[in-house]
Amino acid sequence: MKNWNRIDQFIGRIEKILLAIMLGLMVLMAFSQIVLRNFFDTGIPWGDSLVRYLVLWVCFIGAAVATREGKHINIDVFSNLLPGIGKTVNRVIIHLFSCAVCCLLAYAAAKFVHNEFQMEQVAFLGLPAWQLQLIIPVTCGLMALRYSLRAFKEISAIIHPDAIPESNREI
Repeated sequence: MKNWNRIDQFIGRIEKILLAIMLGLMVLMAFSQIVLRNFFDTGIPWGDSLVRYLVLWVCFIGAAVATREGKHINIDVFSNLLPGIGKTVNRVIIHLFSCAVCCLLAYAAAKFVHNEFQMEQVAFLGLPAWQLQLIIPVTCGLMALRYSLRAFKEISAIIHPDAIPESNREI
């Protein structure tokens, strides 16, 4: 688990750096397009496609970061009504369900990317569209892994309640 935490922290740093770079590039490109179109009646031909793919990457990397930090949207009606171990069991069920959904999404996204690969579509500047769309199955798979590890930590807390400090129960 300690190795996973170190790897996850490293991945988290990369995610945050990528988000900052891509968000800055997205704002810069969109602003440039506005200025070029309004004042010079021109634009960068591939600029809109770049912004579209940057939005895709920012959204999916942002979802992976939200999952890592435990800030993903969830509907948790029962947790306040359940006593101690009931809350933990509820969290295990939620994490396992979220893991299953992310696995299904990763599978569907992989099929989608494979279809795009077969169609040989080009996004912009000669880049194949499927390469830019790989972020979808990769981040869905990463989120599934994070949810499964959260479930594993919660199950470990049920089996060995004294082994995991309360502050370390969330990844």
